[in-house]
Amino acid sequence: MIGRKGWLFADTVDGAIASANLYSLVETAKANGLEPHAYLHHLFEHLPHAASVEDYEALLPWNAKSSLGVIAARLPARQYGYR
Repeated sequence: MIGRKGWLFADTVDGAIASANLYSLVETAKANGLEPHAYLHHLFEHLPHAASVEDYEALLPWNAKSSLGVIAARLPARQYGYR
């Protein structure tokens, strides 16, 4: 369960908002059948190069599935309780 005890570390409103944004990305990736680590890796690698609406839309989890197959194979295996 994400966030349960992690919310104790959100000392400021900005920290809580940042945590909520990150948790939202993780949960959305999981809801779309993606491995969160692979999705975040893909997102943070390609987001700085996005210049158009189409570039940003391609990074959405339901649109990024096709390009994540190769990335997930390159990343080290991780043990998550939700796989």
